[in-house]
Amino acid sequence: MNILILNGSPRKNGNTVHALNALKKGMEPAHQTEWVDVVPLNLKGCIACDGCKKNGGDCILPDGGAELIAKVAAADMILMGSPVYWWGISAQLKLALDKFYSRGGEFMRHPKKLGIVSVGEAAVDEPQYRLISEQFHCIAEYLGWKLVIDEKISAAAIDDLANQPSKLAELTLIAQSI
Repeated sequence: MNILILNGSPRKNGNTVHALNALKKGMEPAHQTEWVDVVPLNLKGCIACDGCKKNGGDCILPDGGAELIAKVAAADMILMGSPVYWWGISAQLKLALDKFYSRGGEFMRHPKKLGIVSVGEAAVDEPQYRLISEQFHCIAEYLGWKLVIDEKISAAAIDDLANQPSKLAELTLIAQSI
């Protein structure tokens, strides 16, 4: 299986990266993975011009969106990781997710697996994790995809997760079951 990992964190070595790396470790070598940091793509927000609907599915804005969506289209599974910012995913990951509009119909015809890892300072029973989970359940249902990972992690300081070897091992095991 070809798995695309989208890192929505602007931090190079924060908790989201540690979580995604633990999952990646569990997926390899059984699956092929590709890691994309969405922050440097400098994605622009959708302007509802529908240019993508007229040109075969590529966003017409000059950013990394067309290349990103080509990778999404080629993948069998999309795993997204994000820090929790203001009760939701990072703006950078949301921009990447909004680019899915350009090929929404195609994505419905080619079901994929989907995963989300949300990492925040609050306890995992706080509402922001539920809101993120509900958003991704709705996306999966709409596209006809299967949500296979929905992990919520509480980690406040930048190295909290790195200092939780049992949680990292748990993530690796979850990924091995994919």
